[in-house]
Amino acid sequence: MKHAITHNNQKDGIDRRGFLECMAWAGTGVLWTIGAGMARSQAFGQNTPATGNGGFTFVQISDSHMGFNKPANTDVTATLQAAVDKINTLPATPDFIIHTGDLSHSSKPAEFDTLAQVMSSAKPKQVFYVPGEHDNSVDDGKLYLERFGKDAKGKGWYSFDHKGVHFVGLVNSAALEGMGKLGGDQIEWLSADLQGRSSSTPLVLFAHLPLWTVYPNWGWGTQDSEQALSYVKRFGSVTVLNGHIHQVMQKVEGNVAFHTAMSTAFPQPAPGSAPSPGPIKVPAERLRSVLGITNVAYVQQGRSLAVVDSPLAGAIEG
Repeated sequence: MKHAITHNNQKDGIDRRGFLECMAWAGTGVLWTIGAGMARSQAFGQNTPATGNGGFTFVQISDSHMGFNKPANTDVTATLQAAVDKINTLPATPDFIIHTGDLSHSSKPAEFDTLAQVMSSAKPKQVFYVPGEHDNSVDDGKLYLERFGKDAKGKGWYSFDHKGVHFVGLVNSAALEGMGKLGGDQIEWLSADLQGRSSSTPLVLFAHLPLWTVYPNWGWGTQDSEQALSYVKRFGSVTVLNGHIHQVMQKVEGNVAFHTAMSTAFPQPAPGSAPSPGPIKVPAERLRSVLGITNVAYVQQGRSLAVVDSPLAGAIEG
Protein backbone atom coordinates (compact mmCIF):
# COMPACT_ATOMS: atom_id res chain seq x y z
CA MET A 1 0.00 0.00 0.00
CA LYS A 2 1.59 3.25 -1.11
CA HIS A 3 -0.11 6.60 -0.92
CA ALA A 4 0.96 10.17 -1.65
CA ILE A 5 -0.96 13.22 -0.45
CA THR A 6 -1.36 15.67 -3.32
CA HIS A 7 -3.87 18.17 -1.92
CA ASN A 8 -4.33 19.94 1.41
CA ASN A 9 -7.98 19.00 1.84
CA GLN A 10 -7.85 18.96 5.62
CA LYS A 11 -6.33 22.47 5.84
CA ASP A 12 -3.71 20.98 8.12
CA GLY A 13 -0.56 21.95 6.24
CA ILE A 14 -0.03 18.59 4.54
CA ASP A 15 0.23 19.04 0.78
CA ARG A 16 2.26 17.84 -2.18
CA ARG A 17 4.96 20.48 -1.77
CA GLY A 18 5.53 19.82 1.92
CA PHE A 19 4.94 16.08 1.94
CA LEU A 20 7.34 13.73 0.20
CA GLU A 21 5.70 10.37 0.63
CA CYS A 22 3.33 8.53 2.96
CA MET A 23 4.05 4.84 3.18
CA ALA A 24 1.34 4.10 5.76
CA TRP A 25 1.94 0.58 7.02
CA ALA A 26 3.51 -0.87 3.90
CA GLY A 27 6.56 -2.97 4.58
CA THR A 28 8.81 -1.67 1.81
CA GLY A 29 10.72 1.10 3.61
CA VAL A 30 12.59 4.05 2.17
CA LEU A 31 16.11 5.46 2.17
CA TRP A 32 16.67 9.19 1.99
CA THR A 33 19.71 11.41 2.30
CA ILE A 34 19.79 14.97 3.55
CA GLY A 35 22.54 17.34 2.53
CA ALA A 36 22.98 20.99 1.56
CA GLY A 37 19.36 21.66 2.41
CA MET A 38 18.01 19.18 -0.12
CA ALA A 39 16.55 15.69 0.25
CA ARG A 40 16.55 12.75 -2.10
CA SER A 41 14.92 9.39 -1.60
CA GLN A 42 15.39 5.88 -2.92
CA ALA A 43 13.73 2.56 -2.27
CA PHE A 44 14.86 0.45 0.64
CA GLY A 45 17.14 -2.34 -0.48
CA GLN A 46 19.53 -0.13 -2.41
CA ASN A 47 22.95 0.45 -0.90
CA THR A 48 23.15 2.58 2.23
CA PRO A 49 25.79 5.33 1.77
CA ALA A 50 29.13 4.43 3.31
CA THR A 51 29.77 6.43 6.46
CA GLY A 52 33.50 6.90 5.82
CA ASN A 53 35.94 8.26 8.36
CA GLY A 54 34.13 9.88 11.27
CA GLY A 55 30.71 8.73 10.11
CA PHE A 56 28.44 6.47 12.08
CA THR A 57 25.05 4.80 12.18
CA PHE A 58 22.35 4.56 14.81
CA VAL A 59 18.98 2.81 14.91
CA GLN A 60 15.57 4.13 15.91
CA ILE A 61 12.85 1.87 17.29
CA SER A 62 9.50 2.97 18.68
CA ASP A 63 6.23 2.02 20.31
CA SER A 64 7.11 -1.36 21.80
CA HIS A 65 4.02 -1.31 24.08
CA MET A 66 5.25 -3.97 26.49
CA GLY A 67 2.17 -5.44 28.19
CA PHE A 68 -0.14 -5.06 25.18
CA ASN A 69 -1.97 -8.35 24.56
CA LYS A 70 -4.80 -8.00 22.07
CA PRO A 71 -5.53 -9.62 18.67
CA ALA A 72 -3.41 -7.02 16.82
CA ASN A 73 -0.36 -8.62 18.47
CA THR A 74 -0.58 -11.14 21.29
CA ASP A 75 3.20 -11.30 21.77
CA VAL A 76 4.78 -7.85 21.62
CA THR A 77 7.83 -9.17 23.45
CA ALA A 78 8.57 -11.50 20.54
CA THR A 79 8.29 -8.74 17.94
CA LEU A 80 10.50 -6.41 19.98
CA GLN A 81 13.03 -9.24 20.22
CA ALA A 82 12.76 -9.68 16.45
CA ALA A 83 13.58 -5.99 16.04
CA VAL A 84 16.63 -6.34 18.27
CA ASP A 85 17.68 -9.45 16.38
CA LYS A 86 17.44 -7.50 13.12
CA ILE A 87 19.61 -4.75 14.60
CA ASN A 88 22.14 -7.39 15.64
CA THR A 89 22.43 -8.65 12.06
CA LEU A 90 23.15 -5.26 10.48
CA PRO A 91 26.45 -5.30 8.53
CA ALA A 92 27.97 -2.71 10.90
CA THR A 93 26.98 -2.47 14.55
CA PRO A 94 25.24 0.88 15.13
CA ASP A 95 26.80 3.23 17.66
CA PHE A 96 23.57 3.35 19.69
CA ILE A 97 19.78 2.96 19.64
CA ILE A 98 17.12 5.64 20.05
CA HIS A 99 13.70 4.56 21.34
CA THR A 100 11.03 7.19 20.66
CA GLY A 101 8.54 6.25 23.34
CA ASP A 102 5.71 4.01 24.47
CA LEU A 103 8.17 1.55 25.88
CA SER A 104 5.30 0.18 27.96
CA HIS A 105 1.56 -0.06 27.51
CA SER A 106 0.52 0.71 31.10
CA SER A 107 3.65 2.06 32.83
CA LYS A 108 3.89 -1.07 34.97
CA PRO A 109 7.21 -2.14 36.53
CA ALA A 110 7.02 -5.57 34.90
CA GLU A 111 6.56 -3.99 31.47
CA PHE A 112 9.63 -1.80 31.93
CA ASP A 113 11.53 -4.86 33.21
CA THR A 114 10.68 -6.82 30.06
CA LEU A 115 11.67 -3.90 27.83
CA ALA A 116 15.02 -3.58 29.59
CA GLN A 117 15.66 -7.32 29.40
CA VAL A 118 15.03 -7.50 25.66
CA MET A 119 17.07 -4.38 24.96
CA SER A 120 20.00 -5.83 26.91
CA SER A 121 20.43 -8.39 24.13
CA ALA A 122 21.15 -5.67 21.54
CA LYS A 123 24.74 -5.34 20.34
CA PRO A 124 24.63 -1.54 20.73
CA LYS A 125 24.73 -1.12 24.51
CA GLN A 126 23.83 2.58 24.62
CA VAL A 127 20.09 3.27 24.31
CA PHE A 128 18.56 6.74 24.47
CA TYR A 129 14.87 6.98 25.40
CA VAL A 130 12.08 9.53 25.42
CA PRO A 131 8.68 8.73 26.97
CA GLY A 132 5.37 8.23 25.20
CA GLU A 133 1.98 8.89 26.75
CA HIS A 134 1.73 5.23 27.77
CA ASP A 135 4.92 5.72 29.82
CA ASN A 136 3.86 8.80 31.76
CA SER A 137 0.07 8.93 31.94
CA VAL A 138 -0.36 6.66 34.99
CA ASP A 139 2.10 8.11 37.52
CA ASP A 140 3.13 11.35 35.79
CA GLY A 141 6.14 9.51 34.44
CA LYS A 142 7.86 8.95 37.79
CA LEU A 143 8.72 5.28 37.20
CA TYR A 144 9.86 5.98 33.65
CA LEU A 145 12.19 8.72 34.89
CA GLU A 146 13.58 6.46 37.62
CA ARG A 147 14.33 3.69 35.14
CA PHE A 148 15.22 5.51 31.91
CA GLY A 149 15.58 9.24 32.55
CA LYS A 150 17.64 9.73 35.71
CA ASP A 151 19.89 12.42 34.22
CA ALA A 152 17.22 14.14 32.15
CA LYS A 153 15.70 17.57 32.69
CA GLY A 154 12.06 18.20 33.61
CA LYS A 155 9.80 15.41 32.35
CA GLY A 156 12.66 13.69 30.54
CA TRP A 157 14.27 16.03 27.99
CA TYR A 158 18.02 16.18 27.38
CA SER A 159 20.70 16.56 24.72
CA PHE A 160 24.05 15.02 23.84
CA ASP A 161 26.74 15.24 21.17
CA HIS A 162 28.13 12.35 19.14
CA LYS A 163 30.86 12.62 16.52
CA GLY A 164 29.92 16.13 15.46
CA VAL A 165 26.13 15.68 15.54
CA HIS A 166 23.98 17.29 18.25
CA PHE A 167 21.05 15.16 19.47
CA VAL A 168 18.08 16.54 21.40
CA GLY A 169 15.51 14.28 23.10
CA LEU A 170 12.21 16.10 23.63
CA VAL A 171 9.08 15.21 25.61
CA ASN A 172 5.77 16.14 24.00
CA SER A 173 3.64 13.39 25.58
CA ALA A 174 3.45 14.59 29.19
CA ALA A 175 0.65 17.14 28.71
CA LEU A 176 -1.62 15.77 26.01
CA GLU A 177 -4.41 18.20 25.19
CA GLY A 178 -5.66 16.75 21.93
CA MET A 179 -2.25 17.08 20.30
CA GLY A 180 1.12 16.82 22.01
CA LYS A 181 2.69 19.73 23.87
CA LEU A 182 6.25 20.68 24.75
CA GLY A 183 5.49 23.51 27.17
CA GLY A 184 7.22 26.79 27.88
CA ASP A 185 9.92 25.41 30.18
CA GLN A 186 11.12 22.86 27.63
CA ILE A 187 11.01 25.31 24.73
CA GLU A 188 13.04 27.81 26.78
CA TRP A 189 15.54 25.05 27.57
CA LEU A 190 15.77 24.11 23.89
CA SER A 191 16.51 27.70 22.92
CA ALA A 192 19.32 27.86 25.48
CA ASP A 193 20.65 24.44 24.45
CA LEU A 194 21.04 25.50 20.82
CA GLN A 195 22.50 28.94 21.49
CA GLY A 196 26.10 29.32 20.52
CA ARG A 197 26.13 26.21 18.33
CA SER A 198 27.36 26.64 14.79
CA SER A 199 24.67 26.58 12.11
CA SER A 200 26.78 23.95 10.32
CA THR A 201 26.24 21.46 13.17
CA PRO A 202 23.91 18.63 12.06
CA LEU A 203 20.96 18.31 14.45
CA VAL A 204 18.78 15.33 15.29
CA LEU A 205 15.65 16.00 17.33
CA PHE A 206 13.66 13.03 18.58
CA ALA A 207 10.34 12.88 20.39
CA HIS A 208 7.34 10.58 20.71
CA LEU A 209 4.57 12.50 18.93
CA PRO A 210 5.23 14.09 15.54
CA LEU A 211 6.72 17.58 15.68
CA TRP A 212 4.76 18.39 12.52
CA THR A 213 1.00 18.30 12.06
CA VAL A 214 0.21 14.92 10.54
CA TYR A 215 -3.51 14.72 11.34
CA PRO A 216 -4.94 17.06 14.00
CA ASN A 217 -8.29 15.25 14.12
CA TRP A 218 -6.47 12.35 15.77
CA GLY A 219 -4.10 14.49 17.80
CA TRP A 220 -1.18 13.51 15.55
CA GLY A 221 1.00 16.56 16.00
CA THR A 222 2.43 18.94 18.62
CA GLN A 223 0.54 22.16 19.25
CA ASP A 224 3.57 24.32 20.13
CA SER A 225 6.10 22.72 17.78
CA GLU A 226 6.27 25.77 15.51
CA GLN A 227 7.88 27.84 18.25
CA ALA A 228 10.36 25.07 19.06
CA LEU A 229 11.27 24.51 15.41
CA SER A 230 11.88 28.23 14.88
CA TYR A 231 15.14 27.72 16.79
CA VAL A 232 16.47 25.12 14.32
CA LYS A 233 15.79 26.92 11.04
CA ARG A 234 19.27 28.44 10.97
CA PHE A 235 20.92 25.00 10.96
CA GLY A 236 21.89 23.47 7.64
CA SER A 237 20.85 19.88 8.38
CA VAL A 238 18.05 18.97 10.80
CA THR A 239 16.44 15.54 11.11
CA VAL A 240 13.37 15.08 13.30
CA LEU A 241 12.45 11.54 14.38
CA ASN A 242 9.31 10.41 16.19
CA GLY A 243 6.96 7.49 16.72
CA HIS A 244 3.38 7.39 18.05
CA ILE A 245 1.55 6.89 14.74
CA HIS A 246 3.01 3.39 14.08
CA GLN A 247 3.74 3.95 10.39
CA VAL A 248 6.34 5.53 8.13
CA MET A 249 5.59 9.08 7.04
CA GLN A 250 8.02 11.80 6.05
CA LYS A 251 8.25 15.32 4.73
CA VAL A 252 10.85 18.06 4.27
CA GLU A 253 10.47 21.76 5.04
CA GLY A 254 13.56 23.70 4.04
CA ASN A 255 16.51 22.06 5.78
CA VAL A 256 14.30 20.18 8.24
CA ALA A 257 13.45 16.55 7.40
CA PHE A 258 10.70 14.88 9.44
CA HIS A 259 10.42 11.12 9.75
CA THR A 260 8.07 8.89 11.73
CA ALA A 261 8.86 5.25 12.52
CA MET A 262 7.02 1.98 12.41
CA SER A 263 6.09 0.38 15.72
CA THR A 264 7.55 -2.90 16.94
CA ALA A 265 4.11 -3.84 18.35
CA PHE A 266 1.22 -3.19 15.93
CA PRO A 267 0.27 -0.94 12.99
CA GLN A 268 -2.27 1.88 13.01
CA PRO A 269 -4.44 3.15 10.16
CA ALA A 270 -3.32 5.81 7.71
CA PRO A 271 -4.60 9.29 8.66
CA GLY A 272 -8.34 9.59 8.10
CA SER A 273 -8.73 6.07 6.71
CA ALA A 274 -10.63 4.82 9.77
CA PRO A 275 -13.07 6.34 12.28
CA SER A 276 -10.27 6.64 14.84
CA PRO A 277 -6.67 5.60 15.43
CA GLY A 278 -5.88 2.34 17.15
CA PRO A 279 -4.36 -1.09 16.66
CA ILE A 280 -5.01 -2.76 13.30
CA LYS A 281 -5.28 -6.53 13.18
CA VAL A 282 -3.61 -7.97 10.10
CA PRO A 283 -3.19 -11.62 9.14
CA ALA A 284 -0.54 -13.27 11.27
CA GLU A 285 1.69 -13.93 8.28
CA ARG A 286 1.70 -10.18 7.46
CA LEU A 287 2.32 -8.79 10.93
CA ARG A 288 6.10 -8.60 10.80
CA SER A 289 5.99 -6.90 7.41
CA VAL A 290 4.21 -3.89 8.98
CA LEU A 291 6.54 -3.58 11.98
CA GLY A 292 10.14 -2.49 11.82
CA ILE A 293 13.18 -0.38 12.64
CA THR A 294 14.87 2.72 11.23
CA ASN A 295 18.61 2.69 10.49
CA VAL A 296 20.27 6.12 10.22
CA ALA A 297 23.73 6.80 8.81
CA TYR A 298 25.66 10.05 9.19
CA VAL A 299 28.10 10.82 6.38
CA GLN A 300 30.58 13.34 7.70
CA GLN A 301 31.94 14.57 4.41
CA GLY A 302 28.53 15.56 3.08
CA ARG A 303 26.98 16.49 6.43
CA SER A 304 24.09 14.23 5.57
CA LEU A 305 21.90 11.66 7.23
CA ALA A 306 20.56 8.63 5.41
CA VAL A 307 17.46 6.94 6.79
CA VAL A 308 16.48 3.35 5.99
CA ASP A 309 13.18 1.89 7.22
CA SER A 310 13.29 -1.87 7.46
CA PRO A 311 10.36 -4.18 8.27
CA LEU A 312 10.92 -7.13 10.59
CA ALA A 313 10.05 -9.43 7.68
CA GLY A 314 9.53 -8.94 3.95
CA ALA A 315 6.22 -7.53 2.80
CA ILE A 316 3.76 -10.13 1.55
CA GLU A 317 1.77 -9.24 -1.51
CA GLY A 318 -1.96 -9.65 -1.67
